[in-house]
Amino acid sequence: MEGDEDVALNQVKVGDLLRVLPGGKTPVDGVVVEGHSSVEESMVTGEPIPVEKSAGGKVTGGTVNGLGSFVMRAERVGNDTMLGQIMGMVAQAQRNRAPIQGVADKVAAIFVPVVLAIALLTFVAWMWLGPEPKLAHAMINAVAVLIVACPCALGLATPMSIMIGVGRGAREGVLVKNAEVLERLEKVTTLVLDKTGTLTEGKPRLMDVLPADGFTSESLLQIAASLEQNSEHPLADAIVEGAIDRGLTLDSVMDFRSVTSGGVAGSVASRIVMVGKPDFLRAEKVMGLEPLEALVTKLQEDGKTTIFVAIDGKPAGILAVADPIKSSSVEAVQSLHALGLKLIMLTGDNRRTADAVAKQLGLDGVEADLQPAGKVAYINKLLYEGERVAMAGDGVNDAPALSAADVGIAMGAGAEVAMESAGVTLVRGDLRGISQAIRLGLATMRNIRQNLFFAFL
Repeated sequence: MEGDEDVALNQVKVGDLLRVLPGGKTPVDGVVVEGHSSVEESMVTGEPIPVEKSAGGKVTGGTVNGLGSFVMRAERVGNDTMLGQIMGMVAQAQRNRAPIQGVADKVAAIFVPVVLAIALLTFVAWMWLGPEPKLAHAMINAVAVLIVACPCALGLATPMSIMIGVGRGAREGVLVKNAEVLERLEKVTTLVLDKTGTLTEGKPRLMDVLPADGFTSESLLQIAASLEQNSEHPLADAIVEGAIDRGLTLDSVMDFRSVTSGGVAGSVASRIVMVGKPDFLRAEKVMGLEPLEALVTKLQEDGKTTIFVAIDGKPAGILAVADPIKSSSVEAVQSLHALGLKLIMLTGDNRRTADAVAKQLGLDGVEADLQPAGKVAYINKLLYEGERVAMAGDGVNDAPALSAADVGIAMGAGAEVAMESAGVTLVRGDLRGISQAIRLGLATMRNIRQNLFFAFL
């Protein structure tokens, strides 16, 4: 564009004006000074629904811009950005982690000095009481003690079990970064879970179509989706996809217009259609929304976002959009509870949505509206209370918490930094893999102890 100049990221300074193009990533933290768009911030907040941004709105480096374009003023660059701070917390947590000694090392620390002491006593005894040549007899018997007392199985007990355990986990889609993780998995008492992309699908979907009197679900959705196909709003895709999935044919739109932070309007099949917030519809002279608004509370309690539809100046119904819970999450939660684990959800999403998801899944606790540092603080609190903590997540915002926990578990479809911070990666991104990983840790450590026991028989 005229007057614009491409610069390297490391050349951006505080106060610079930067243009963010449609589909591009926000380069640094800052504030919007011109234009408007929707920015997908799930990597930081965990909120799957993109957030509308206009002049005065804060934006975070690394988040993905939608279809609009805006100019922003840089406020934080380099390591001072939110993303830079997250990476710093990851590095700090990894440096502070104390190494855990293997079972065989603990046994050897006691066994080897004892065997050496017995061999030395044998040498002294033969030198004092043995027949001539005393030195030869003493050396032979001392060496014999060392040979007999050293169980060859001791050196194989741990590596063989770990090799088999890690290999079996890989076949099941559970990738273990190192052997210490298996030992930590056995001792986990509390599992901390991210919401978006871990318990839920991480993408908004059309959940409910509630028509007003005089309309059917099919006609309401068909007309609303026809209008929304021209919209850049992040929820429009969910409505359009919902209509297409139901086999509905979309009509062309005339006189389309969009009102920022309000809604969209246009003509569909010679009918005047408006889709958006209640205040937007009222500003367009649509009255009688109260019966529909009475339905909103229950939908919001279930963590759904509501969108109002009016046709020819009359309320036509409500569309409800939400990030649905994964089909495997209920079974996974039941399986993890059966292992005796306490399950707590930490999310950057709002309290209403978080409570709805926690209630549906039967979780033991939930903390909402958390930034990455807040997740780390909560995990450190659990560790201070004596809990052995595993953390499961998939986003950039989860990386510090994954590093802070005793065991970090990353979803295979998540961000690369999350997988780098985790000790376990679930290739299939299925929460049921966590119970498989914990059972794998239990079985591997049990097998190691059995091997060590029989090594001394």
